[in-house]
Amino acid sequence: MKVLIVCEFSGIVREAFKAKGHDAWSCDLLPSEIPGQHIQDDVLKHLDEGWEILVGFPPCPNRCNSSVRWIINNEERMERLRQDDIFFYRLWTSSIPKICLENPIPHKYTSVPKYSQIIQPWQFGHGETKATCLWLRNLPKLKPTNIVDGRIGRVHHEPPGMNRWKNRSRTYTGIAKAMAEQWG
Repeated sequence: MKVLIVCEFSGIVREAFKAKGHDAWSCDLLPSEIPGQHIQDDVLKHLDEGWEILVGFPPCPNRCNSSVRWIINNEERMERLRQDDIFFYRLWTSSIPKICLENPIPHKYTSVPKYSQIIQPWQFGHGETKATCLWLRNLPKLKPTNIVDGRIGRVHHEPPGMNRWKNRSRTYTGIAKAMAEQWG
């Protein structure tokens, strides 16, 4: 299967699909942290290249619940939210037959559709909490693979710094593996 993983600099989901024998590529404006099949470019230029499945992680800092206090009465941030929502819809309405888009729980000011499912890392072998929404088109809901104890909100306690956003946005390997096994 020809798989496109968009807005993924880590390479984690790409490598999970590759391990299952798929022709998986990541695409991001940033270079990949894990060497492999990676397109460093604007993903919108590559949506019509015969992909069978798209797994995407569109930017969410203006869409997630934790940002709502910064959006109110801030026209510049509201404009960024509008642009992020347009990008989300460009991915969602692409001609790729199977799509999963992942983001945190959105606040009421975003215009994205209702998500299909909420998953947690502890359902996939990681003893942590991080409510994650999946928007699914022509894909089944992701089934838990390894429910474990522990409900630590590690990403919520990530210290300030230049790489905070990166550390908070990497996909858990258990979730990536479940995506590749169940959707590949």
